[in-house]
Amino acid sequence: MSEAGTVLVADDHDASLRGLRDLLKRGDYAVWTAANGTDALRIAHDERPDVVLLDVIMPGLSGVDVCAELKRDAATCLTPVVLISGTQERQLRLAGLQAGADDFLNKPVDTEELYARIRSLVRLKRLTDDMESAESLFLTLGRIIEARDPYTEGHCERLARYATALGTALELQQNDIATLYRGAFVHDIGKIGIPDALLLKKGRLTSSEFDVMKRHPVIGDELCRTVRSLEPVRAIVRHHHERFNGTGYPDGLTGDQIPPLAQIVTVVDVFDALTTDRPYRRALTRAGASDTLRAEASAGWYALNLVETFLDVLRAA
Repeated sequence: MSEAGTVLVADDHDASLRGLRDLLKRGDYAVWTAANGTDALRIAHDERPDVVLLDVIMPGLSGVDVCAELKRDAATCLTPVVLISGTQERQLRLAGLQAGADDFLNKPVDTEELYARIRSLVRLKRLTDDMESAESLFLTLGRIIEARDPYTEGHCERLARYATALGTALELQQNDIATLYRGAFVHDIGKIGIPDALLLKKGRLTSSEFDVMKRHPVIGDELCRTVRSLEPVRAIVRHHHERFNGTGYPDGLTGDQIPPLAQIVTVVDVFDALTTDRPYRRALTRAGASDTLRAEASAGWYALNLVETFLDVLRAA
């Protein structure tokens, strides 16, 4: 990979394409080229460039179309896209902005402006990649913590499936559903700071041992605070053991003080725990777990409507 950065250029006009390619190569950028939008999409997915330059008007898929596709795809949505146009037409720029374009350049392209824009966007992309790598590490840590305990194997995947299904049933925004998915994998990451002697104890914890265990949401919150891209999941990590009546931990929040996404993870986390074998008890049946959830909600631990919606989701699955 070029130290300066990697750039994909798409333009159906051969002279323009070669001109931009040569300019970028003189700036020490590695360059891929595409003569149409379909090829540009394929190369963007296969090669993962730092920046994508798209001519707005191309046959078939236009630059705006390609931009929109890249921004819709989770694998490429954070790749900076620059639209290049020979016109200043307002509607064209609005369409580009709605498609998610990060910047615009006008033809003929000024060399110094091109270098300045690309340099800035490459720096942004690499910062984003660093954050994604850190987040990936945390998600992996979540699985490692799960693997420490044979009784919790598959817990993160089930939690992610339950939480996103409940979020969908509640008609949450897509970004909230994505946060639920990520939160499911890191909700217990603070257990990395809890001794194995407690995590793997074959029996119920003593009062003093439980006090130690109750630190894990705070530890997890502090860990996630160090990764900016995990900011949305911090409320889940810190508050997934709170109860509606204020008897939960670590902050004793009540009712709507508990963040909604944390409430969702709480309910599905409890259900998964109830339906999984533990050293001190056998797993409950789905019916038994449902009855327990309803009873605890009636006792003021969770929002009853949330529990009923989740049970409806399970019945429909």
